[in-house]
Amino acid sequence: MIIWLSDKQILSHKSFSKTYKIAGKNLTFESGKLALLADWSVVISDEEGNYLLTTAWISENIKKGIDFFPMTVEYQEKFYATGKIGWNRFMKRESRPSEVAVLNSRLIDRPIRPMFPKWTVNEVQIISSIMSSSGISDYWFYGVTGASLALMLSWSTEFEWPVSGCRVIVDKDDNLKFDPTFEDLLICKLDLTIAGTVDAITMVESQWQEVDDKTVLKAFDFAHAIVKEICAAQTDFVAEYSKIHSLPKSKIVSKSLSKELYQKIESYITLEKMSPLYHVSKMEFHDEMHKLGEETRLWLGYSEDTEEMTLWEIEECVYKVIKKHMRKNVLWNKLRLDGRKTDEVRPVRWEFWILPRAHGSALFQRWITQALTIATLGWPWDIQLIDDMFEQSEKRYIHHYNFPPFSVWEVRPLRWPGRREIWHGRLAEKAIEPILPNLEDFPYFIRCVSETLTCNGSSSMWAICGSSMALMDAWVPIKNIVSWVAMWMIYDDETGNYEILSDIQAQEDFLWDMDFKIAWSVKWITALQMDCKIKWLSMEVIAKVIAQSKSALDYIQTEMIKELSEPRKELSQYAPFILSMKVPVDKIREIIWKGWETIQKMIKDFEVEININDDWLVSVTAKNQEQWKKTIDHITNMIKEVEVGDSGSWKVVKILDWIWAIIDLWANKSWMIHISKIAKERVNNISDYLKDWDIVEYKVITVDKEKGKIWLERVIKD
Repeated sequence: MIIWLSDKQILSHKSFSKTYKIAGKNLTFESGKLALLADWSVVISDEEGNYLLTTAWISENIKKGIDFFPMTVEYQEKFYATGKIGWNRFMKRESRPSEVAVLNSRLIDRPIRPMFPKWTVNEVQIISSIMSSSGISDYWFYGVTGASLALMLSWSTEFEWPVSGCRVIVDKDDNLKFDPTFEDLLICKLDLTIAGTVDAITMVESQWQEVDDKTVLKAFDFAHAIVKEICAAQTDFVAEYSKIHSLPKSKIVSKSLSKELYQKIESYITLEKMSPLYHVSKMEFHDEMHKLGEETRLWLGYSEDTEEMTLWEIEECVYKVIKKHMRKNVLWNKLRLDGRKTDEVRPVRWEFWILPRAHGSALFQRWITQALTIATLGWPWDIQLIDDMFEQSEKRYIHHYNFPPFSVWEVRPLRWPGRREIWHGRLAEKAIEPILPNLEDFPYFIRCVSETLTCNGSSSMWAICGSSMALMDAWVPIKNIVSWVAMWMIYDDETGNYEILSDIQAQEDFLWDMDFKIAWSVKWITALQMDCKIKWLSMEVIAKVIAQSKSALDYIQTEMIKELSEPRKELSQYAPFILSMKVPVDKIREIIWKGWETIQKMIKDFEVEININDDWLVSVTAKNQEQWKKTIDHITNMIKEVEVGDSGSWKVVKILDWIWAIIDLWANKSWMIHISKIAKERVNNISDYLKDWDIVEYKVITVDKEKGKIWLERVIKD
């Protein structure tokens, strides 16, 4: 907020802007022009017409009893940014955020949140709005930079470092490119979005196709170099701005623990008292933690009238001591809560065809964890239309992830899917999309749903592994199976020692300094997601995590293929039967004919559905294979080049002047048999041999391609 703001003075106020050359692109930062009552606002624009406004607001009103950091991040798509009205005939105003907007909000939140002090209790709101877009590329990732710069200008010194976002690709020729276009994204091998500081990469979101580890690490280095440039630009902009305008004082408030109380509790909770937390189930672990907390309160002599300490302080100190002991056991003794080695994955098993009427289903079991993934095959016109601020597009594969409260031993109201559910679904889509057959080979719309039934950590594993197996159970000819594992790293600030853990369970979830999730097919990585809390993360560590993940993924894939190693040989009897054929452009008229008359006739005669896309790919959907085959054979005959000697059978539609039999050969084609070609003997009247609607076997005897005339003869059996 401009601290001297008033109606009269604002007219003489001038905004400040500066342009920076970042990876060959001119980016302009501007502040003090828009949203003058926000704590601070920043506009990031470029030479292509993109204009992103990001505001940050830090409330001075502190809510009592709050035990979490109340920060919200919203990314807004404005349809006017691309000159589009959008929505539908009845609603023209932007309302509920699109799935992309929800995902972008989360991607901005993830690298910004760790930069605040732990136990920050101020309400913080960040809103990033794309107000003008070239429509050539997606500008959302600058929302990370805009949020960081706005918070730095609000002079929140507790906000540790400038953070920047960056999106790069590896194209089909293995070239690296910053800020790719939508066209680039369609054909690239690697789509990589990262956020980070000058010292480290703190967030990664990516989708891969046939890219080796060396290329990936090269892309990380390339992207991080750009992040460093943008962070340096932020630092420079704040310094230059502060020379012209005064910056406000920080309003950040964070809770703190009594050092004396912590030391007392640390002396009380010994390793011996920690032993009941080890080698127990998820529910028993929480019970033992609760007991340890109660014992500590009794030992301290705490009551509701105690003024020297609060219940919150005791619980946080107990939590902090338990966390310290658990981390120490992993770092120095390589001892995990359940006794597993650091690189050991919990045993997994599979069961298929759980739901008889579903097209495909797979039950994932990993100790207590249970999840059921269902694959459904839809008609071509079921393909989802994406109507966002950019040009309308289609989505052929969707994954929906459900996380009901009973799966984690809780009771809470069921609501619409939250950001976490939407994010997990999109993560599964990224991992699975590279192994799907192309639309021409498999013209189905595909939907997978992962139902979380019992959860004990690493829920993304079952969503992605389950999708691979459910798709194979549903007869989908996927190129390879994809497995997924969640990796964690624990780091000791004092010694620099670290340990990488494979397949974390829920009880270990609060220990990590780095969360690294990776999807792997038989040949390559298909998706990767990472969050990091520490201020450094070297490429060496990332390489080690990828290497360790491979052994875990190999084990998971081995278990996956024990029960089902390839797609089913037959389609479920309850799924629609769809296959496609490519039709030459010069032959499409034969199928469509006037006013789609031929198509409508085939739909009625064969009881099928026929769809033709913009690439002249004809998809036929039938209730069974017999109906489908009749339709495809009919279409094949319609578009084939007729040659002398071709034969077949079809119905007589008319007897003309008693000397010609009109054969309705293939839909809009009617050819004739002369009376002399009806029988071996002399025929005086065709009606003595053929009548309307009789089925006659024929053979082509003459083809005049120039005049488009074809003559037939009746095939006479001895």
